[in-house]
Amino acid sequence: MSLQSPPRARKQARQRSEADVRRELSTRRPLVLTSTFGGALAAAGPLVVCLAVAVVGWFLTDAGGHGAPGGALRVGALGWLTAHGSGVTVEQARITAVPLGLTLLCAWSVWRVGHRVGESISGHGPDADRIADGERDWTVPVAAGLFTVGYVLVAVATATLATTAGTAPSTPRVVAWALLLSLVVGAPALARGSGRAAIWLPTLPAGVRASAHVCRAILVAWLATALLALVVAFAVDFSTAANVVSQLGADAGDTLLIGLLTLGLLPNAVLFSGSYLLGPGFAVGTGSVVSPGAVVFGPLPMFPLLAALPDTGPTPGWTEWLMVTPVVVAALAAARVHHVRPAVSWDRAAVHGCGGGLVAGLVVGVLSGFAGGAVGPGRMTDVGPFAFDVFLHSVTAFGVGGLLGALVVTAWQLRGRVVVARLRGWTARLPGRRRT
Repeated sequence: MSLQSPPRARKQARQRSEADVRRELSTRRPLVLTSTFGGALAAAGPLVVCLAVAVVGWFLTDAGGHGAPGGALRVGALGWLTAHGSGVTVEQARITAVPLGLTLLCAWSVWRVGHRVGESISGHGPDADRIADGERDWTVPVAAGLFTVGYVLVAVATATLATTAGTAPSTPRVVAWALLLSLVVGAPALARGSGRAAIWLPTLPAGVRASAHVCRAILVAWLATALLALVVAFAVDFSTAANVVSQLGADAGDTLLIGLLTLGLLPNAVLFSGSYLLGPGFAVGTGSVVSPGAVVFGPLPMFPLLAALPDTGPTPGWTEWLMVTPVVVAALAAARVHHVRPAVSWDRAAVHGCGGGLVAGLVVGVLSGFAGGAVGPGRMTDVGPFAFDVFLHSVTAFGVGGLLGALVVTAWQLRGRVVVARLRGWTARLPGRRRT
C-alpha cells in the first residue's frame, strides 16, 4: 500500500492485515501447551459434572445430615472412574459394569475439546499444497500424543486421590480407557478441527469411503431401532416401574437420582435391547437368559428400568420373527445410502453393502462386550449380552442385509439407466427428427 493511497484504502488494508494477524494467532497457539492442556480439560469437564452431581445428591438425600462433603466428592470421582472401566467395590461386592452413558459424556467432551484444540493448532506444520506434494505432517500425531498425556494425567491423579482400601478401583483399566478415548475419539477430532481430515479423507479409496457410509447408516438405524424397542417395552410395563419407585419409598430427590442413574445406564439398556432383537439375548443373573426363544431369570433387584424385561416363561411364537429385524434394518440403511450414492456396478455395490454391514456387526459385537459386567453380589455377578453370540449374529445379519439392500437398489438403478438409454434410442429414430 503506497503512502499516496487514499486514507480509506490504507484503513481497509490495515483492517485486513489485523484480521489476518488475529486469525494467524488463533491458529498458531503453542502446540505443546495447547494440546496437553486440552487433554486435561477434556478429562476434567465430565469429572467436575460428576462431582457436582454427587454433592447435590448428597444434599438431596439427607440434607447433608450424614457423611461429609469429602465423601460425596469421592463418590462422584468413583462414578467418573467407573465410566472409564475402573470397577469399584461396594460393601464387599465388586461392580465391574461400565455406565456407558457417562462414558458417552466423556467421549463428547473429548470430541468437543479436541476439535477446538485442532482449530487452535491448525496453523502449525505444512499447508495443504505442501501436504499434497508429499511433505510429511506430524502436527496431528504429536498433538494427539500430548492430548493423551494430559487426559491420562488427570485420570491417574483422580484414581490416586479417590482410591481407598474399600473401593479399590483399577488404575490400569482407567489408563487403558483413557488411552482408548484419547486415540479413538480425540485424534479424529484433532484431525477434523485442524483441517487435516479434509485433506486426508479424499485420498482413501472410494470403496473404503462408500463402505464407511454404509456402516455408519446401519449403526445409526440399528441403535435407533433398539432404542425404540426398549421404549415400547418400558411403556408397556410402566406401571411396574412406578410401583418399584413407590416401594423404594423414594422422595423427589431420590427419584431424581434414580432418573440420573437410569440415564447413565440407558446406552447399556439399548445394547441389551439390540442383543435381544439379534437373537442371542442377554443374562440378568447367573444361569438366566432373556431372548426371543426363551425367558428365564430369577429374583431381580428393585430397579425401575428392569420393568422393560419380558415376563419369564414360554415366549409367544411371534417373538422369534423379531430376529428378522436386523436384516431388514441393515437392508433399508444400505438401500438408502446407495440411493444417494449409487454404485457404478454390481460387484462394487455388493462389496460396499456387505463390507459396511460386516464392519457394523463387528462394532455392535464389541460394544455389546462393554455393556455388561457384575452389578452386585451373588447372581448379579453375571449381567450383560452374550457378546460372542451377538457378534456372530450381528456380523451375519448386517452383512446379509447390507448386501441385499445394496443389490436391490443397484438393480433398480441399472434397470432405470437401461430404460432411459432405450428411450433415447427410440427418440433418436423418430421420423422427422434432425440428425446431427
